[in-house]
Amino acid sequence: MFTGIITDLGSVQSIVNNGDKRFVFNTTFDMNTVDIGASIACSGVCLTVVEKGSGWFSADVSAETLSKTTLGIWTKGTPVNFERALRMGDELGGHLVSGHVDGVASVVSIVPEGDSKRFTFEAPSELAKFIAPKGSIVLDGVSLTVNEVNGNQFGVNIIPHTAEMTTLGQWQVGSFKAGDCQVNLEIDLLARYVGQLLERQNNG
Repeated sequence: MFTGIITDLGSVQSIVNNGDKRFVFNTTFDMNTVDIGASIACSGVCLTVVEKGSGWFSADVSAETLSKTTLGIWTKGTPVNFERALRMGDELGGHLVSGHVDGVASVVSIVPEGDSKRFTFEAPSELAKFIAPKGSIVLDGVSLTVNEVNGNQFGVNIIPHTAEMTTLGQWQVGSFKAGDCQVNLEIDLLARYVGQLLERQNNG
């Protein structure tokens, strides 16, 4: 499990095709404290460390993960948000995050709002029903609060600290075409389970 609080901003060092794809990542984590087999959320995707060294680690990614997340379009140099898995006693600063991405959302607009930026995203229709105002959402591994919902679109505020410490700050107003920028989306665990319970009751 994770919290959606990013603790390192790294990048893709290289990608190797070996049946699945092996991603090698640059990181500032002290890899002496990370075991082989440990889980690290990479822009919201829970991956397993299979090799490591000073300033880097690698993880294998299946075709299923590549098809369901933005990892399929990552290249050398792509910036990546990192979070190590929770340990017993760690502070839960964001909300409980599984690292199992539900789908991909697209950036619709970025508008300045004071020192912050208001991002509007569009979610796949099958996931939009689980997104509620003032609820939690995970975008590229970052725990955020939903401000408003309008159909399949929803808005979040990105404060300067979040912009500086994560990949979200690398998108500037007017620097992209709507829909070009995509992020990994994980809906709130509670919303997921409540939705499944209601669906079963309605079908039962």
